[in-house]
Amino acid sequence: MASAHARIGQQALAVLDVALRVPCIFIIDAIFNSYYDPGSGWAGATGKVLLRFLGIMVSSVVLVLSQRALFRFYMLFLAVLLGVVAILINYYATLHIDFYSAYYKAALGFRLLPRNGPTLWLGMAVVQLMFGIGYVVLLNVQSVFAALVVLDIMIPIWGLIIELPMDVRQLLAIASGLVLAVNTAVYLTLKLKWFYYSCRYVFLLVRHMYRIYGVQLLVEDTWKRIRFPDVLRVFWLTRMTAQAIILVYVVKMVRNESGEQTYLTWDLFWDLLSNLIISGCDSTLTVLGMSAVISSIAHYLGLSILAFIGSTEEEDKRLGFVAPVLFFILALQTGLSGLDPEERLVRLSRNMCLLLTAILHFIHGMTDPVLMSLSASHVSSVRRHLPVLLVSICLFVLPIVLSYALWHHYALNTWLFAVTAFCVELCLKVIVSLTVYTLFMVDGYYNVLWEKLDDYVYYVRSTGNVIEFIFGVIMFGNGAYTMMFESGSKIRACMMCLHAYFNIYLQAKNGWKTFINRRTAVKKINSLPEVKGSQLRDIEDVCAICYQEFATSARLTPCHHYFHALCLRKWLYIQDTCPMCHQKVYIEEEARDSAPFSNNNGYVAPNENAGEFAEGAGAEAAARAGEPELENELLEDNDSIEYDEDEWGTQNGGTPVEEDYINDDTDSSGE
Repeated sequence: MASAHARIGQQALAVLDVALRVPCIFIIDAIFNSYYDPGSGWAGATGKVLLRFLGIMVSSVVLVLSQRALFRFYMLFLAVLLGVVAILINYYATLHIDFYSAYYKAALGFRLLPRNGPTLWLGMAVVQLMFGIGYVVLLNVQSVFAALVVLDIMIPIWGLIIELPMDVRQLLAIASGLVLAVNTAVYLTLKLKWFYYSCRYVFLLVRHMYRIYGVQLLVEDTWKRIRFPDVLRVFWLTRMTAQAIILVYVVKMVRNESGEQTYLTWDLFWDLLSNLIISGCDSTLTVLGMSAVISSIAHYLGLSILAFIGSTEEEDKRLGFVAPVLFFILALQTGLSGLDPEERLVRLSRNMCLLLTAILHFIHGMTDPVLMSLSASHVSSVRRHLPVLLVSICLFVLPIVLSYALWHHYALNTWLFAVTAFCVELCLKVIVSLTVYTLFMVDGYYNVLWEKLDDYVYYVRSTGNVIEFIFGVIMFGNGAYTMMFESGSKIRACMMCLHAYFNIYLQAKNGWKTFINRRTAVKKINSLPEVKGSQLRDIEDVCAICYQEFATSARLTPCHHYFHALCLRKWLYIQDTCPMCHQKVYIEEEARDSAPFSNNNGYVAPNENAGEFAEGAGAEAAARAGEPELENELLEDNDSIEYDEDEWGTQNGGTPVEEDYINDDTDSSGE
């Protein structure tokens, strides 16, 4: 029970922490979006610039405060606010309210105060008493001074009750306000020492983290500590909600004045939604807020798909990070927030299409390992295969539907060409994955060693990688055309450089490295002697890599160990040593001619060269007898073999695909 209450308390503090940081974002956004008039003289312009700069700096500092310092700041701010409201209430009551005639001049046309005299002054006294108590509690004023502060706030109300002259009442209100203002100023001045030490502590902490961990870790720590994505998400949703309420109210008032029907139609709903979307990306901060919302949606979408297909890979949970980063880069690259409203809506829809294709590509990256795992491990449960196959089919159908819809409504341009290319590339990736999956399933169904399986898988994946590389080159050319003739920008140029490095250069380099490693391994395998027939039956052993019997043939290494050609070739992709004794797998003509056939336990197969083989075996036995330590070192079993995961990973030829989508051909022209 105690832990549950503690957890609820921590969650409440986290919610309050996020809520108290949101006003800082609103202030910064309002300052950046406010109209700046430089024609008011140099003094006025300088003052406005300094005021804007001060507002941004103060809001930024409050935004990055620690939780304790943030709560302390808002306590001081709320105390000052209560004091100001108490002064304004005293001033308003003195000038506009007559308690005995219950007449008052309502501010802004609102008459909220009661018309009964005693009820009115009693209510005013209770309100001022509450404000005074709140003021002294928040500022932690001592008991004696606290009573004096509350008395100072109540004096103007008493002057109204006993019907002091108007001049005296005004003097009491002014004096009460001055005393309260001086008290607040003195208290804040005394807190300057605390403010100085707090700032100094933060500075030393930041400098310490910068020197030890660097800028990147410092930024990441601040990002997580202040829960910046949650702050942006709440900011954007609050802003959209407020604008939606205002738009609905304005539309309703206009329709009432014009005598039209006020019920919601589809056209009206679409107009309201379009205006909300347009206003939801009209500045850099709102674009960041929309990115945070997209991050949340993509995160839960990725978790749902992972749960559906039964994957537990932590790396596949990055969809909530990849999607908002791509959206924000696309927004910066196309200048989304600086476009006209109608053009901004069109550009946003195009960016969303590109983002959708990127998300589909990422989902394919999540499902492909699961497909390969199920097929290679020969899982027979239909319930395990069906969800992954269903997602793969959806990944094949959705790009086709999207391409058809876009080609049906838009004319060909560079943006449509980019989206179509990404859709075709995704369909080809799905075909490659399903083909490899089918090959593995066929291999598991017949339960016989299929030596050509590795070659077929390599051919299929190589074809897919080559096609993907060609698409990368085509998209680079499309982006170059867009940059030169349609909407060039520095951000687009940087993204094209990243695309050229990751999706063209690195992919070509990894593919060529895989090809060279495979060709070298095949060459070495072909140079090894092959054991067949009676010699293979006389050995009566299994492959030391896969622990399967030799059905047709085996390859003999120079160190007199034999394996399946397929198994040894896969091993040689990793390192050029024998899996049994870790000697170099190299071929010497003399050694090959005189090498005896022995099994993995030291058994020598008899044949017409038995004398030579016995002589060689005797020499080998003499050498081993003289070097017992070497024998122990060489006769390791297969359980001691360590696989190099990094080199295994390079065989996949996998490269990031996110850079493809930031190099779209988002043309600035119409269709």
